[in-house]
Amino acid sequence: MKKLTTLLLGMLLVLAGCGSPTEKTPETNAPDDHADSGTITIYTPTAQDNLDVMIPAFEEATGIKVEVIRGSSGEVYSRIQAEAENPKADVAWIPTSTVLLDTSYFEAYTSAYDDQYDETFRNTSGFTTQIGYNAPVIIYNTNLVDFEINGYADLLNPELKGKIAMGNAASSSSAYNHLENMLLAMGTGTTNDEKAASKEAWDFVRAFYENLDGKIVDSSSVTYEGVLSGEYAVGMTWDTPAQAYMAEGIDNLKVVYMDEGVIPGTSSVSLIKNGPNPEGAKKFIDWFASPEGQSVYGMDCLGANPILPGAKVADYKLGIKDLNVIPRTTEWQAENKEKILDLYEDMYLEIFE
Repeated sequence: MKKLTTLLLGMLLVLAGCGSPTEKTPETNAPDDHADSGTITIYTPTAQDNLDVMIPAFEEATGIKVEVIRGSSGEVYSRIQAEAENPKADVAWIPTSTVLLDTSYFEAYTSAYDDQYDETFRNTSGFTTQIGYNAPVIIYNTNLVDFEINGYADLLNPELKGKIAMGNAASSSSAYNHLENMLLAMGTGTTNDEKAASKEAWDFVRAFYENLDGKIVDSSSVTYEGVLSGEYAVGMTWDTPAQAYMAEGIDNLKVVYMDEGVIPGTSSVSLIKNGPNPEGAKKFIDWFASPEGQSVYGMDCLGANPILPGAKVADYKLGIKDLNVIPRTTEWQAENKEKILDLYEDMYLEIFE
């Protein structure tokens, strides 16, 4: 259990996806221009455990050295903005949505492997090479649930009333991801706009929240720890912490990628505009997108899922080809989040207040 706790604490830093790479905190000075040194600098919120796998593998494959500066996604993005006139880093390894907030800080670059990716995950913006995903999942304790759960529809079972751990979608990113996923999975229509606004979608969401019986959890850790301990029978979470349990081989916990479909949230590697070593940065992006880099990511990084079809993955993970993926662009999410939350908060107040 001590090992599991350590793994989970490490993965809480992931917003994305052997010696140790050089690491600096956001408060330290970035390295000087190193265009001729065979060194690149990466800004990222990625967990140190995963950096300790990916960076040495890249260095060994290419001979290029890497310096890493870690911080939250917000800290990393603010630093890129602040350094726009004199960039100190070469690569941003951050959520796709963060890059697309304003692509003027990045240089257009498409990896040599882009055409090997499924169309949903190709670099259509020109700025984001998507290299990993995490997805909303349902977890449940088989000691407390005597029937099989395969997707959202099963969560309306009266036997689960008051036994489901779910956060407030207005304040929890994992809960919002499930809300959005529910709307597009259970809604009707030919477009995501139609599905997210459909009566069927919101009727399901209302029925689901009513089955919570007034219980809302206040943190993601309460969700998965509560299911493991037996406080809750079912939890609505994401697959990064779930993979820690899967890797540990805990046999009374089941992880479900919903039959109705899942919306992966992706992380990307992007070329920072006017960075000191653009050629080295392009080699990093190409390597990470390659079958070699994607397989290292899939086999050796806990809580990280590669996007390239055919990449090797650890036996406790699902490959991207095994998921029923609901196509949804990051741009669509940004454009519709406020509208969805407005409708959600009206419903939430009616049910819980």
